[in-house]
Amino acid sequence: MLLAEDDRAIRHALERALSLEGYEVTAVADGVEALAHAHRTHPDVLVLDVMMPGIDGLQVCRVLRAEGDRTPILMLTALVETADRIAGLDAGADDYVVKPFDVEEVFARLRALLRRTSPVPAGGGTGGGATVGADPGREPQISDRQVEAAGLRMDLQARRAWRGRRELELTRTEFELLELLARNAGIVLDHSTIYDRIWGYDFGPGSKNLAVYVGYLRRKLDEPGAPQLIHTVRGVGYVLRED
Repeated sequence: MLLAEDDRAIRHALERALSLEGYEVTAVADGVEALAHAHRTHPDVLVLDVMMPGIDGLQVCRVLRAEGDRTPILMLTALVETADRIAGLDAGADDYVVKPFDVEEVFARLRALLRRTSPVPAGGGTGGGATVGADPGREPQISDRQVEAAGLRMDLQARRAWRGRRELELTRTEFELLELLARNAGIVLDHSTIYDRIWGYDFGPGSKNLAVYVGYLRRKLDEPGAPQLIHTVRGVGYVLRED
C-alpha cells in the first residue's frame, strides 16, 4: 500500500494504524514522491491526500489513470462540498474519506476496494435485493472471461468493454458497476445491493455516490439514436436493458 499525506502527524498515525491492521505501508509526504513510488513499486492500493504541496492528490490520480493504471485509489480530503468530492471521482478516484475521519472507516473502505476483484455470481446473488424482470429470450451471456448483454461486451480479464464496436473508456469503479448491471441485465438491482457489491457497504440515504457513477456510465454508454441502457426505477434502483 502507498500512503501519501503531507501532514506529518496524520501520516505517522495512519501509517502506524494501517501497519497494525496488517498492511505493508510505504508512506510519503507529497505527490511527487507518490508518483515515483507508484511507478516503481506498483502498490495494491493507494491512499492519497487531496491537498498536498506541488503535485496534489487529484493530479497524482489523473496522471495514473491517464497512464492506464487502474490501482484502487482512496482519497483523503478536508473538502466537504459535493463538488469537491465529485472532482475527486472525476479524477479517477474510487472512494474518499472526509477529514477528520475514524480510522475504522478507512479500514472498511480499503477492505471494500480490495475485495472488488472477487467474482460476482451470475444472477446477482442478491439475497432478495433484486427484482426479477428479465426477458428470458435475452439473458446475458456469461463466462469466466466475458459478459455480453444489451449490446455490450465486456472482457473481464483485460478489463475492457465495448458497446457495439465502440470501446468504452471506464474507470475501475465504472467497469465494476457496469459488470454488475450487465451480469444482471433485465433485473432491477436496489441501491443497497449495488452499494454492497461495489463499495462493500451502504453510504446511507443521503449519499450521491451511486447516482454520480450512474451518470458517468450513461454519458459514456449513450449514443444518439440508440436506446438508453441504464434505467432508473424510481425508489428502487437501476436496471440494464435495451428498450
